[in-house]
Amino acid sequence: MALSERDKRVLTEIQEWEMKLYSYEPNDFELTYEKYLEKSFSLLPKHIQDQFFSTLDNWLFHLHALIQGSNMQLDAKERILTAGRVFNPELVSIEDLSHLRMDQLQYIADQQIARHRLYSFAQGGMAGTGSSLMLGADIPAIAVINLRVVQLIAMTYGIEVNTPYEMMTSLKVFHASTLPARMQSGAWDELMSELQSQEEYYFYEGKEELADVTWIEQPAKQLLKGLAIFIFRKKTIQGIPFISMAIGASANYQLTRKVTEFAHKYYQYRYLHMKEGKNE
Repeated sequence: MALSERDKRVLTEIQEWEMKLYSYEPNDFELTYEKYLEKSFSLLPKHIQDQFFSTLDNWLFHLHALIQGSNMQLDAKERILTAGRVFNPELVSIEDLSHLRMDQLQYIADQQIARHRLYSFAQGGMAGTGSSLMLGADIPAIAVINLRVVQLIAMTYGIEVNTPYEMMTSLKVFHASTLPARMQSGAWDELMSELQSQEEYYFYEGKEELADVTWIEQPAKQLLKGLAIFIFRKKTIQGIPFISMAIGASANYQLTRKVTEFAHKYYQYRYLHMKEGKNE
């Protein structure tokens, strides 16, 4: 099927966004920080490193499956279909959403994105109060919010995430979106390569390991955020720790903004290639 003028404009926007990924130049602080983290982690015995990354991978897989099967996610899927029926009353399944126009799908996706950015902002603000419970739940909560929105963006563009290929792909999109900016172009290239080399979209045939030393920077940032909240939690104005709440809310919002932008570009790209009928 030929792309419409609107589709071509979106494809151009994706290509411009790609160029920003490829042209990103890390500063000296980022490179020094990366070397410090890698050097620190390399001090651990190899089997401890492997066990740590394997545990992290298993945690992500199980968390993804738990979110996917939850009533909250099933309800969200129905809301996406209901929103799609505003444009086409004949929609029955998630796959039928791929027959809608790009601007219609983008409208539905933007609703999901805005909602989850707000969730992330609010959750970060609650963690910023310095409560031990809220602060301890911060990393699992932000992981749930961002994994969930990646799944919902995929569903908006007509892709069910309950097959091995799509489950693994959504996890890789989440992983790539949380990498440091200097590493995202390589992760994007890997996603594009897998998309083009895959003959069918049910069984996954690529690399299944996600967590490695390059990904440690994001969890480390979350720990540093927690430390900053802990330090500023007693700096209150009329009894409210505004500074620590602002740190938590801003950090979580920026992370979800980064995740949703990357995931949205990927699934828009998938939609356009599906529409063209290319075997990728």
